[in-house]
Amino acid sequence: MDNFIKAAKLFSSAFRRSANLLRSSSGLPLVAAASLTKQKSTAPAPVFARSRTMHSKVVIIGSGPAAHTAAIYLARAELKPVLYEGMMANGIAAGGQLTTTTDVENFPGFPNGIGGMALMEDMRKQSERFGTEVVSETVAKVDLSSRPFKYWLEYAEDAEPHTADALIIATGASARRLDLPGEEKYWQNGISACAVCDGAVPIFRNKPLVVIGGGDSAAEEALFLTKYGSHVTVLVRKDHLRASKTMAKRLLSNKKVTVRFNSVGGEVTGDDRGLMSHMIVKNVVTGEEENMEANGLFYAVGHDPATALIKGQLETDAEGYLVTKPGTSYTNKVGVFAAGDVQDKRYRQAITSAGSGCIAALEAEKYISELEDGEHLQLEEEEKGAKKGVTDAAPEYRPNPLL
Repeated sequence: MDNFIKAAKLFSSAFRRSANLLRSSSGLPLVAAASLTKQKSTAPAPVFARSRTMHSKVVIIGSGPAAHTAAIYLARAELKPVLYEGMMANGIAAGGQLTTTTDVENFPGFPNGIGGMALMEDMRKQSERFGTEVVSETVAKVDLSSRPFKYWLEYAEDAEPHTADALIIATGASARRLDLPGEEKYWQNGISACAVCDGAVPIFRNKPLVVIGGGDSAAEEALFLTKYGSHVTVLVRKDHLRASKTMAKRLLSNKKVTVRFNSVGGEVTGDDRGLMSHMIVKNVVTGEEENMEANGLFYAVGHDPATALIKGQLETDAEGYLVTKPGTSYTNKVGVFAAGDVQDKRYRQAITSAGSGCIAALEAEKYISELEDGEHLQLEEEEKGAKKGVTDAAPEYRPNPLL
């Protein structure tokens, strides 16, 4: 069964890539265009696996706003970036966390909002328009010990590696879920993991809302939601808040907030419209349960950065996020850059991810230019300095010659 699943995933990945590459002048896949015109297609047969190794100037690993923004900038700079969007990478379809969001209302340029899936599809099209090669395969492992950097694709870990002069890691982070009964049914229909993203949605306005969590993030999200909801209940499993004293004081003193200690969430139910309307709240000390009215449930129990790919090769913090030099996308490995939620545990917004993708692209351009100008020895010296612990100061600014 495992081999069957692997084969199915590999076929699906290759089929999608081939279908995207093989398009007629009408914009339709060549197979579809041939059917409509009743003419035999002269397109080459799809290639379902790479038969040779490939070297690229810049490889981007990721599929969200950071990855595609970097791709757009690098493609316009004629660096021919290759973007590996993965296949269910980090447990999420290509496009990242935005693909799980029904409406995005805080991304500039869309006065009426836009669906998360539609926004990411448009970003993907824009990346390809300028020449980015988007590959629907997952990078399984990387070797950053020498240049050019080496990487292998899923199900081909024993093959010859592909190589790249520079890497941009934009693999993102995933919000932790609690797997409550009814969670899947009411996800984005009352349940969310981002109050800032979804709190202003009409279904939450003047409604009772619930936040689960006891740290600063939970406190911040609960206070933010008081702008929209009629009342906010915070469920804390322990008998105290983990939030800082300042945030805890603000939370406990807000008249629109009730903090219920020793409490956990249970089954979520909804109304005839398919929207969340109630949830079970259980006291872990007494065992007492209550079916509480709630039209919104927001998880604030942390995120998991997708850094398993580079574990042990790049510096990460205690929570697993990639560490970058302040104000830059530089990691502790010269030639490897980080963008998006994989290195941002504070803001985690689509627009901030896109901005960090732009920064990574501009710095990768500069790096490639220096390599081509023979400045690699200086880069290696900078890396030796980084290994000695010089990681807290921003590198000297030098104008980007490609701008």
